[in-house]
Amino acid sequence: MPIAKTDIPRGQRAITLLGATGSIGASTIDLLERNPQSFRVEAVTASTNAAALAKIARKLGARFAAIADASRYGELKDALSGSGIAAGAGSEAIVEAAERPADWVMAAITGSAGLKPTLAAVARGAVVGLANKECLVCAGSLFMQRVKETGATLLPVDSEHNAIFQALGAGRRADVKRIVLTASGGPFRT
Repeated sequence: MPIAKTDIPRGQRAITLLGATGSIGASTIDLLERNPQSFRVEAVTASTNAAALAKIARKLGARFAAIADASRYGELKDALSGSGIAAGAGSEAIVEAAERPADWVMAAITGSAGLKPTLAAVARGAVVGLANKECLVCAGSLFMQRVKETGATLLPVDSEHNAIFQALGAGRRADVKRIVLTASGGPFRT
């Protein structure tokens, strides 16, 4: 169940960062730190690194931090002790982070694990920065239908997605004959 909206200072955007300890997370954190007056961090998540997640949550003043590995809950809770930051663990807590009242959700959880929380953000009509191509590979039709139904805004953050987004925005879509994505790494390489 989504959390009720809280007061956000005028001109400030509430942000949730799904996948805070990865490379996209680090880039997002850099942006947030360079513009602290523009953003308030609602929630941050990570897969297994509770210590790094707690450090990020404290640094950004997040209201909620969730670790996917439920066995790391005690470690996260202890690391956040005295901070006023709520802690959660397990896949349900990651979805809860996505459902919290943030204007913008950076979806940077790798693999299919990112699908359910990203769909939760889409379900409430959030602006979603999508850095996880697996959401589209695993459930592209469903995912895009939900975006359309809810009025969510989907912004491609992953390099290949963003390059196509920019190229299509620079001209007429009718002029595009085909788009070729190279498989430079990961499971497609071999």
